[in-house]
Amino acid sequence: MGTKTVDEAANEATEVKSDAETVDVTKTDEEVTEPDTANTEAEAAEDEDDLSEEEYAAELAKLRLEHPEEGPSGVGQGAAAVVSAALGFISLSGGWVGSVAAARETLVGQLHTASTASVSTQIKEVYGDAWHTTALWAGIFALVGALVGVAALVRPAFGTPGKPQATWIKSVAWAGVALGVVGLLLAVLKYTDLLLSLPSAT
Repeated sequence: MGTKTVDEAANEATEVKSDAETVDVTKTDEEVTEPDTANTEAEAAEDEDDLSEEEYAAELAKLRLEHPEEGPSGVGQGAAAVVSAALGFISLSGGWVGSVAAARETLVGQLHTASTASVSTQIKEVYGDAWHTTALWAGIFALVGALVGVAALVRPAFGTPGKPQATWIKSVAWAGVALGVVGLLLAVLKYTDLLLSLPSAT
């Protein structure tokens, strides 16, 4: 009674085999589906990479705003602003170089001027040349200070964009430019004897 016939056993084996194939087919479908999903993701990523130049520039600017520490530190610009202000101040107050050059001109004038020369000649050779030398060196300091200040102000417009220039750098640089311009103007006036000219011998 409990014994199965050969035909029944064959039918059961066929059913089991069919179920196994069904499972394999299902697995195969899943395996095929996975690469399709991967390809879709790769295509989406490729589409994201295909940004226009404007979009790329906007993304780059956004990243730089989020990470300002990657931009220039501003140390060089601050140093240039301080140097500009210092040179402008020296041009107005006089410096060691100008004083030495003026003393040298005074000595040269004394050596090359005869004691029998007229008073006007002695004034010009001994004091006039020294006065003009002082004005010349003051003008050089003023010009260099103004140029350094201008360079510190326009530096952010060139090179890689970074953090906005600090307010104190702009203030000091503008002070250096202003002192340089005033010093240069006074130096020209002194050198041309339009300001504090030499006294007349008569």
